[in-house]
Amino acid sequence: MSALDTALHGLRSLIADSALRPGDRLPSEGELCEQLGVSRGSLREAIRMLAALGVLETRHGSGSYVSELRAADLIGSLSLTVGLLPMEGVLELTELRRALEPHATALAASRIDEETLDRLDGLLDANEATADLDEQSRIDHEFHMTIAEVAGQDALTSLIGVLRSRSRSYRMSDPDDAAELKLHSDAGHRAILRGLREGDPVAAAAAASAHVAYTEYWVKKNSGSA
Repeated sequence: MSALDTALHGLRSLIADSALRPGDRLPSEGELCEQLGVSRGSLREAIRMLAALGVLETRHGSGSYVSELRAADLIGSLSLTVGLLPMEGVLELTELRRALEPHATALAASRIDEETLDRLDGLLDANEATADLDEQSRIDHEFHMTIAEVAGQDALTSLIGVLRSRSRSYRMSDPDDAAELKLHSDAGHRAILRGLREGDPVAAAAAASAHVAYTEYWVKKNSGSA
């Protein structure tokens, strides 16, 4: 085990064993180095890595503190690495979305209000009216993330956001395929919205599942995996 791994493992153990709790300030570098048996350089690198992952918070002039360790925040930090995935990884993420997004949509169907339904309707109108790919991607993301937020589970919303963060950057190479996907995607969005407006969790979830599955089919087709 490298010195960095030793430092990381030691800090993680202190937090996991509740020796350091959310909001606690880390002991001085000297104390930690002696306790963990590592150099200051290895300790500082481990602290930087855990800060990037949302586990620690470094406050200028004050030191490092254990974060609130909220599940949604820690899951959200995965976007740092998920964004680097190649096409094979995008396909795997899409398969995970097919399991999670219908569940979130079903939850939203029993909780959504008229104001949010009207907002979603407006997003779909705007999405159907624009030919700008970046704008379509932005609106599509807002549509699906709004539904996830209505589901009311922060960790689930964060995970869906992470999974979508990489796949939303994918672009179809064939214009005809892209046009056909857009046509079916628009219809899929409308089916999801109908299920939500009717307050029908089964219909909403089925529409969301079909929507993601159809997207997955086209991604596989264009990547040569179909």
